[in-house]
Amino acid sequence: MIDLRSDTLTRPTAGMRRAMAEAEVGDDVLDGDPTTRRLEEATAALLGMEDALFFPSGTQANQTGIALCTTPGTELIVEANAHMVHYEMAAVAALWGVQLRTVTTPDGLLSADLVRQALRPASPHVPRISAVAVENTHNTAGGRVLPPAEMTAIVAAAREAGLHVHLDGARLWNAAAALGVSPARVVLGVTTVMVSFSKGLGCPVGSCLAFARERRAAAWEIRKRLGGGMRQSGVLAAAGLYALEHHLPDIARDHAHARLLADRLSRSSAVTVAAPETNIVMIDLTREDDTAAAVAPQLAAAGVRVSPWGPRRLRAVTHRDVSAEEIERAAEIVGTVLG
Repeated sequence: MIDLRSDTLTRPTAGMRRAMAEAEVGDDVLDGDPTTRRLEEATAALLGMEDALFFPSGTQANQTGIALCTTPGTELIVEANAHMVHYEMAAVAALWGVQLRTVTTPDGLLSADLVRQALRPASPHVPRISAVAVENTHNTAGGRVLPPAEMTAIVAAAREAGLHVHLDGARLWNAAAALGVSPARVVLGVTTVMVSFSKGLGCPVGSCLAFARERRAAAWEIRKRLGGGMRQSGVLAAAGLYALEHHLPDIARDHAHARLLADRLSRSSAVTVAAPETNIVMIDLTREDDTAAAVAPQLAAAGVRVSPWGPRRLRAVTHRDVSAEEIERAAEIVGTVLG
């Protein structure tokens, strides 16, 4: 089975498993875990931020970032198809009492102009906006990358309005690789940023939230409240440290495989495929009788798993556990199944 449903399917390598087994650990809730602290420091340095905190999930880290950036009864500007709009169980509203002010875009990419257009004039009759959230890369838009210049402009627009900026960087490593810049350049000027180790890097679990040093105590308190405190978390953090050293340099290979898949699929008249910017390939079915709900099980039965992503759209995500040869084979299977 060639599984292209998500880059969360990556599994720990033998070297990563050894690093986990041999990790120096402590009680991170009581006295601190030395390996976890090393991961936090390494992540903060890589992002050009002052500090970071380790979380069991990206959603929990995202929500902690939003809690740090907003206050109850205010609004959060966010692109209409962002992950936290659709896939975080309305947590922004349920946990923090914050209303989403969604901005529709044609390509998933927020801009400084759109942020300014979404701002409400001061009034006793409408909610105040407290922050902007950006997703880079943008999952539902097909792994689209926000250019650094536009991110800089968004940060500037937010600062002009007195707003914080949170960056959902679940696939920030992909954005940096696609742009050919350091991760620190991608996050320049943000208040908080979440990065994931379980997407594409082979880690079994884990994310970090980075922020200014003085926000650590508040972030730690929020994580505790959400049940995110872990004891000997160094076993998990060791996987993240190993991934940053050994797996992160390989992430551009996933992008090459995505381009290969798109190229092979483009030869079929049964689909149209946009050129991928990173590791996500959106496949649109062109024949009237084909639907994503019907085609996905047919592909799985033939040996390729992809995700339905709309009535006539399939999503395929390349990752380190799928080789170029398997990508070639997957394209052949799609062509065979769709005739």
